Amino acid sequence: MPRLAIGPDLPRDLGALTPSARRDVVVALRRFLLNVAGAPHPERVRGARDPRVATLRLADGLRGVVVRQRDVYWLRTVLPDPESWAFARRHRYGVNPVIGVIEEWDAEALERVEPALRRPAAAQGLFDPVCDGDLLGLGLDVQALPLFRLIASEADVAALEPLLPPTQYAPLAVLARGGTLTEAWRELDGRRATAEPAGPVDPDDLYTALLRSPDRAVFVPDKVALDRVLRAPGWCTFPHPPQHRLGKTSGYEHPVLVLGGAGTGKTVVALHRAAYLAAHGAGPVLLVTFSQSLAEELSAQLDLLIEDEVIRKRVEVANPERLAVRIVTDAEGRRPALVGRQARSLAELTDEALRLLSLATGDLLDDVDPGHKPYRHIVVDEAQDISAAQWRLLRAAAPHARDDLFIVGDPHQRVTDTRLALAAVGIPTENHALAVSYRLSWETLSFAVRLRGGPSTGLARGATDLHGLTATQHGEPPLVRAYDSPESELAGLRATVESWLADGVAAEAIAVGARSVALVREARRALDGLAVRTATFQHLKGLEFERVALVGVAEGVVPEPAPADPPQDPYVRARTLQRERSILFVACTRARSKLYISYSGRGSPFLPL
Repeated sequence: MPRLAIGPDLPRDLGALTPSARRDVVVALRRFLLNVAGAPHPERVRGARDPRVATLRLADGLRGVVVRQRDVYWLRTVLPDPESWAFARRHRYGVNPVIGVIEEWDAEALERVEPALRRPAAAQGLFDPVCDGDLLGLGLDVQALPLFRLIASEADVAALEPLLPPTQYAPLAVLARGGTLTEAWRELDGRRATAEPAGPVDPDDLYTALLRSPDRAVFVPDKVALDRVLRAPGWCTFPHPPQHRLGKTSGYEHPVLVLGGAGTGKTVVALHRAAYLAAHGAGPVLLVTFSQSLAEELSAQLDLLIEDEVIRKRVEVANPERLAVRIVTDAEGRRPALVGRQARSLAELTDEALRLLSLATGDLLDDVDPGHKPYRHIVVDEAQDISAAQWRLLRAAAPHARDDLFIVGDPHQRVTDTRLALAAVGIPTENHALAVSYRLSWETLSFAVRLRGGPSTGLARGATDLHGLTATQHGEPPLVRAYDSPESELAGLRATVESWLADGVAAEAIAVGARSVALVREARRALDGLAVRTATFQHLKGLEFERVALVGVAEGVVPEPAPADPPQDPYVRARTLQRERSILFVACTRARSKLYISYSGRGSPFLPL
């Protein structure tokens, strides 16, 4: 029986087909898995740069391109016949000799650019000071080493990026900008999705290389697994290497803090961590986020990620206020009132819930009898907006033991005034960072970073800055448009959203945001009949959309006007302005492909020039 691995492009490829063609391809793949009579069979590719590449006829006029080694097949893509043959001839495949992941090379394009890289014999190559042994120690491909020796500038390296595997380009880019071998090695090691290979890497072992490359391949042993991969969102099935490594590592000895900028996949890591602990952990799991609306979003995403109902029920999703209310309700036998003369505030309920947990479990039971705690594992998303009292409650709700707390957040996306280091509330952490934004384009990321400004404090000791945050794709720069009046601005908003819908963008993939509830109501009236989401900037937190329009980003609106009796302390005023910057930053970084910002009158002073 064949062992079939699916690549991440396949669901997108199938989505571009007609329903009948898509059905034919899926039926053919099911027959291939069963190895029945009439199933597709591999056909050799004349002129292929990699002899392991073959094609499978999957439907009338459609072929899949596979990389084959004995009974292992990696299905890269499905294309019309002429394009599939061209794709198959164009690429070659290998295994990174250091970290053992699969690599795809645009061999045809590299052959074309090699003459352009040649220089006079007397000219110095960019990597001449680095010996071959050091380059090979960074996982660089021995076949490509002569090509790399022709590189003369950092611009040459940048031009080669689309043609190289990321694990080849990353260390080269570090060296090209003057980084050390240690820094280049660190960049390569960050592309590792699993633990270090046991023993030497076998460059001919395709199966093991695919297992080490969860962002590039998922094995589907049967029809059920195949159907799930084809219908699940990409973040469910093909997490990026750092996301996979952090989410599925076993046996963290200390609480873990993962810091990451906008679009780096912090929530994806939290979801995969919760799912992993539900399947492999030692007890019930609590997944916590900042607000109840975000908790509902996480719960729905968790339903997609965990199909086994028994495992799914091991994860409870809540926000800190709801957790406090439930603990007090369980102790008192009725839900506490939050209004009226006898009401308790949410802060008071949090303090009471902490007191009740201390009475029920005691501080000395953590290691002796962790079962007395309500949860064995707690995963926290949007950690930057959780208060000190809420952190103490969460710490008390799980034992001090392996894999107890797993925390993700970004101080730059704070929408509250919470600024604390976790160590200050009794949670010393093992820290990790995510530095690649998979959602934002370079253009949007650069705009948002300039808007956000300098470093921010919170979660970890000291300040966190946005230096080193990168993106994987290019796109259109954000469009900032000025109008003469609020009425013309709202008319421009409607015209913009209508044009996006006419482009074929689904209504649910579009969001419109404003700073205040009143402005949101005005935008909603202007968009009457267009079923796109409208919300305040804060309520876009934790979400993402294909295209985002932000209106009313004007002076006197963003930031909000100062109160009649503003605080005299300049530090307090500065914190207020930073929070306002964070709120706008959060809204801007919801857009995957297009960001539109408008104002009437004078623009917000936060907008980059």
